[in-house]
Amino acid sequence: MKNEKRKFTAEFKVQVLREHLENQVSVAKICEQYNINPNLFYLWKKELFAGALERFSNKKNSNTDQVKLSKLEEKLKDKDSLISEIVEDNLRLKKKLNGGY
Repeated sequence: MKNEKRKFTAEFKVQVLREHLENQVSVAKICEQYNINPNLFYLWKKELFAGALERFSNKKNSNTDQVKLSKLEEKLKDKDSLISEIVEDNLRLKKKLNGGY
């Protein structure tokens, strides 16, 4: 018999972890019930909290990113305005040089 690696869906992992966290079921009991290795369970738990940490910190960063984005947009508008003035001056000087005035 081959020793095939089982693949677990994200839904299954969440179900197992939720049962432990919400219903206070012991790790040993869950692992026995679902026939999984406790090391695998703890790996899933570690991934869950690492993902949660990333998710929560992204919310704070999104506000910071939004502020940075608005500042950069304002800076871009200022630069566009300055470029527009320089182009107008350039056209005016070309007309003056060519006797257009």
